Amino acid sequence: MAWRLRLAPEKTHLDFFRHQWLTFGGSMALMVMSFVLWGVMGLNFGIDFKGGTTIRTDSTTVVDAGLYRSTLSGLGLGDVSINEVFDPSFRADQHVAAIRLSAPKGQEQISDDQMKTVEAALTKMDPNLKIVSTETVGPKVSSELVWSSVMALAATSFGIMAYIWLRFEWQFALGGVLALLHDVFITVGIFALFQLKFDLTIVAALLTILGYSINDTVVVFDRLRENLIKYKTMPLREVMNLSVNETLSRTLATSLTTLLAVGSMLALGGDVIRGFSFAIFVGILLGTYSSVFVAKNLVLLLGLDRSDKPKKTGKGADHEFANIDA
Repeated sequence: MAWRLRLAPEKTHLDFFRHQWLTFGGSMALMVMSFVLWGVMGLNFGIDFKGGTTIRTDSTTVVDAGLYRSTLSGLGLGDVSINEVFDPSFRADQHVAAIRLSAPKGQEQISDDQMKTVEAALTKMDPNLKIVSTETVGPKVSSELVWSSVMALAATSFGIMAYIWLRFEWQFALGGVLALLHDVFITVGIFALFQLKFDLTIVAALLTILGYSINDTVVVFDRLRENLIKYKTMPLREVMNLSVNETLSRTLATSLTTLLAVGSMLALGGDVIRGFSFAIFVGILLGTYSSVFVAKNLVLLLGLDRSDKPKKTGKGADHEFANIDA
């Protein structure tokens, strides 16, 4: 018999509702605390959301992000972000960098004199460097990006809720989406608490968290749906416990393998993707937790109609929208 790694015994009998006042109640308390942190401390927005200037440089010298950052850090500017640009059309000795500078506190954008100082510092650092282009993002554009990011998260959540409603029942849809918002809100709350830089890459990470977390939750919901048909007289709470126990090994294996990959990005990926990696790492932990302790509790609170309904035919005829090809 082939050897297989198991992170949990083949059959477990854990009571995931035993300390729900601590697990589920604690999650709700953390969500409230996250809202308080957003209101009191706010988010440390990056250049994408508070405006700034992007400078594109071209040089025959290899881009050293650390040297660029140390050169610009003493000029009294805001956040500095350096990314090397790669393109197959570049010459072998052509090295291009995109430098993003946020406006100093109290200014809407970097002044002309400050830009001249930046250009002089870069030229002194590397005599072969040329300023190819300069683009400025103003406060108006930045506010539009904030609104677009909120709309993207809201649209994704509504889309997920509609799909789960079609495939399961409305209680599953509402419970699943509220569990997703739990993951997103607490992740953003952590960024507010530690004042980590929040930019468009973090929004991309939050959208990734939504997709990962709902995948894990749907696995539990699917097993719950099967067990509701199989154990018609068993109390709903016990059916939920059984379903989580039966999918526990899969949940842990999926989360661990994903965390190993994201953890490698976090440790070795460098400063450019550290915020993105950290957001996904935290989101995976929260997503795994919410799949086990939050989503099913919300469905239990909402209640399910387990009364006999007119019998449907065909594969998966176990709910109202079973025959929809979604």
